Amino acid sequence: MKELEETVRVVTLSLGSVVEGIAAIVIATGVSKGVISYVRSLLFVKLNNADVRLELGKILAISLEFLLAADILRTAVSPTWADIGKLAAIAILRTLLNFFLDRELNIESRS
Repeated sequence: MKELEETVRVVTLSLGSVVEGIAAIVIATGVSKGVISYVRSLLFVKLNNADVRLELGKILAISLEFLLAADILRTAVSPTWADIGKLAAIAILRTLLNFFLDRELNIESRS
């Protein structure tokens, strides 16, 4: 039974790291895409900077979801009350960030 618990713990923690890595890739890809779009708009096509911000904002919102999932996975393995408190604080902060980011994106997309 202990071996199974240890295997589940290792797999869950590893999966949390993988999900966090995916979030980093999403952020890096989004930032790269945003920089390329911004430079292109400066040099060639006069794109609206709001479009670049909207695209980057959407990518950041997705990455926040991945990061929250990684935190949940890490806390799911034998959590202490301190771990649960930290997760709750992180979840609240990331949810608020996502809420305000989504609200700003909706306002920008209507303009």
